[in-house]
Amino acid sequence: MYEVQGRTFDTDPDQARQPYRHPQPVDCRPEIVLPDAVPTDERIWVPTQENVWFRPLCLNASDGYWTTMLRVRKSGVLSRHRHPKPVHGLVVKGSWRYLEHDWVATEGAYVYETPGETHTLVVDDDVEEMITFFQVNGAMIYVDPDGKAMGYDDVFTRIDLCRRHYEAVGLGADYVNQFIR
Repeated sequence: MYEVQGRTFDTDPDQARQPYRHPQPVDCRPEIVLPDAVPTDERIWVPTQENVWFRPLCLNASDGYWTTMLRVRKSGVLSRHRHPKPVHGLVVKGSWRYLEHDWVATEGAYVYETPGETHTLVVDDDVEEMITFFQVNGAMIYVDPDGKAMGYDDVFTRIDLCRRHYEAVGLGADYVNQFIR
């Protein structure tokens, strides 16, 4: 018997360190392991507006979500939007906030955005650079101050944007394929 994280197992401890001995499911896609989630190669950052970029980590077309690092090197309003599904964020560098709330997401903060809420993302003047990991499920629906839809982004618009950018910077349109699941 041996114990792992408070659970007791009857298996021989030597077997615990053996890898799984069978093939993975035929249709199972490979893992994505990126040693440089915050890349030094500027070409990997995909621009969305002046001084705003994202770095794709996983663009999951089959489940309709995307995970990215968002980098902002300007102050002001980035966008007003709503999500039909939850969003998760982890601030890696700098800070940001929503006009609709009194909190500020600072370095190291985790943010859960509830489905249906509309918010206006702002980077304040004293922030030189903001980098945040986001997992966006579903879509970002851009709206005016009264909630009228003005446009959207989803995993497919993000994939298309990556393809165009990577082709333009010499990495090739297929460079994005490594992030698509």
